[in-house]
Amino acid sequence: MSRARGIDGLSGTDKDKLLAGVRATRKAGKGRRPTELAAVRDAKRKAAFDFGELPNVRQMRMQRAAADLLGIENPYFRSHAGIAGNRTTIGNREYVNFSSYDYLGLNGHPAVTAAAKGAIDQYGVSVSASRLVAGERPVHRDLERGLADFLGVEDCVVMVSGHATNVTTIGHLLGPKDLILYDALIHNSVTEGARLSGATRRTFPHNDLDALEDMLTQMRDRAERVLIVVEGLYSMDGDLPDLPRLLSIKRRFDAWLMVDEAHSLGVLGATGRGLAEHWDVDPNEVEIWMGTLSKTLCGCGGYIAGSTALIEYLKLSAPGFLYSVGMPGAVAAASKVCLDLLEQEPERVTRIRENGHRFVERARQRGLDVGPSAGYCVVPVIVGESVSAAMLSQRLHDAGVNALPIIFPAVAERSARIRFFVTAAHTAEEIDTTVDLTAEALTEVRAAGSQLKKLVGDRVRS
Repeated sequence: MSRARGIDGLSGTDKDKLLAGVRATRKAGKGRRPTELAAVRDAKRKAAFDFGELPNVRQMRMQRAAADLLGIENPYFRSHAGIAGNRTTIGNREYVNFSSYDYLGLNGHPAVTAAAKGAIDQYGVSVSASRLVAGERPVHRDLERGLADFLGVEDCVVMVSGHATNVTTIGHLLGPKDLILYDALIHNSVTEGARLSGATRRTFPHNDLDALEDMLTQMRDRAERVLIVVEGLYSMDGDLPDLPRLLSIKRRFDAWLMVDEAHSLGVLGATGRGLAEHWDVDPNEVEIWMGTLSKTLCGCGGYIAGSTALIEYLKLSAPGFLYSVGMPGAVAAASKVCLDLLEQEPERVTRIRENGHRFVERARQRGLDVGPSAGYCVVPVIVGESVSAAMLSQRLHDAGVNALPIIFPAVAERSARIRFFVTAAHTAEEIDTTVDLTAEALTEVRAAGSQLKKLVGDRVRS
């Protein structure tokens, strides 16, 4: 029995049918004489490896071929002309944009731009060394001190990549005798860091803290150290964890708690200080706060915030920081000004919360499945099939809305979706119009049925 895999739940048999024409062309080479085959083999020995032969590459090309046959444009790597805020220009057309995580609308703010330009004049475009050696600049510590004060913890370190921040921190702090437990919807950077550490690692069902407790009951005594990792606001479902209960669990089992606030900084809490402010708890009860500079703070990179001892240790020994070039001065300066504006203009936080709630409420009124989204900056519209999600995204694009599909294997096939990033800059009209367009387009897509399976059937009959 063949298993359903890949886009739209196609079985292996259906994939074979879809690519029958490709395989037929390969059969044409079977009639070659032995001397010709030997020449081909010799040529292959001398050539570099063809990565097109990798199964994953062939799978991606199969998906692209199927999308081409269905008339679905590639929604990824589209080039945007200029700043992509609530509006963006692709080609020569303006779109309402729900694929940018410039959550507070600060990218392009005059003060932010001026800070970046001033830093380039002062420091150039690169610090040209790791910070340990000769790459340290005053603007780095200005940003780190500002973040630590804003979050209410002792210290902070910034790194040049958000993904690498998680990988190097987790990979460096934990080892083979340890245990790492993380939510099923955690970001890839956390799972990669856990894999690098060599620790025993387990996934608990999304936001299921009963399951987390059961795992700790069964496994805690076999590990020296235990790390629990959650997100402040989940980037796929738009919901958040129960921080007070997590603190109770980690204390009871003598574990460390790490919160990835990539999507919650500037969004959760009355003044945008994140999950701790949202739940009104002391941020110093959490061992490790992680966040990124690329969303609310309009820069690039990540940070770890927590105790002085933690930050000193990471700055002197974490490979991803120690052996990497320092953050460009322009990025650090721009992010620091964004942080200042976040403190000075808390109404931006109020506005993104109102916009997120408006999107979710209207979507539910129109019968759209937004899953468990709490109605902040991330709102999924769950479609249920990868091809259907891609077709819905295409219809929205044709109607002037830029919202991208999240498909298998990024999510389970039955959970394929369009993900909407809601920002403080969106207008009520943009939100309402987009929700209405989405509801109408999804009805049309579902009425058309499973297009890919129809395509396979048509090709077989022909």
